[in-house]
Amino acid sequence: MIVQLPADAPLLLKAAAGSLLVVHIGGASLGLISGSVAMAARKGRRLHQAAGTVFFASMIAMGVAAAITAPFLPDRVSATMGVFVAYLAATAWAVVRRKPGRVGRFEAGAMLAALGVAAAFLSIALIGRTAPHGLLDGEPSQIGYVFALVAALAAVCDFRVLREGGLAGPRRTARHLWRMSLALAIAWGSFAGQPRAQPGALRGSPVLFIPALVVLGLLVFWMIRVRVAPGRRSGRRRTAPTVATAA
Repeated sequence: MIVQLPADAPLLLKAAAGSLLVVHIGGASLGLISGSVAMAARKGRRLHQAAGTVFFASMIAMGVAAAITAPFLPDRVSATMGVFVAYLAATAWAVVRRKPGRVGRFEAGAMLAALGVAAAFLSIALIGRTAPHGLLDGEPSQIGYVFALVAALAAVCDFRVLREGGLAGPRRTARHLWRMSLALAIAWGSFAGQPRAQPGALRGSPVLFIPALVVLGLLVFWMIRVRVAPGRRSGRRRTAPTVATAA
């Protein structure tokens, strides 16, 4: 992400732009580290909770910086993606902070934010259709269709949470896991697509996409484990007394 300002821009504006760039890069870097630690740490333990909180704060800082600097950027895709990642991290963090079966104004605002992100991604895709080679600000605009759909699905999930008055049990855990994991995967993918932020020896290498793919793989694993394993455990609990009685 590079903030482009006119050469005769006021010094204060240049300083503010530079500060936002530091916040954006610093938040993204800290988020990659803390998010990876949270993913690897044992779930529910102190290290996992601490790393998850740092990841949440880092993604919020990165997303806010991206939103503020969007008018100065030639990269509307990255700016919108930053806001979406911040939304995912915020809603993932909020669901474990709320008591089970509770909702509030935050969830309603989150749904509206997801709809706004979906509309922004869709507009990016539609504008890019008329651009040479489908590129918008140097990025493939077709990605807008994909993330417009993902953001819209996230908004539908938010609506269901509001309608049901909150979540509890495995569904509550699943909401936290898929949103945190997707946010981390997008952050790693964005890093892999930003050559200026990469080490010289690995610049442009497809190897840089491996962390994002690993996170997506772990996301699938944890979603299956969270949604399927409780049913298996409850089934074993139900059958155990029957076997004992028969014996």
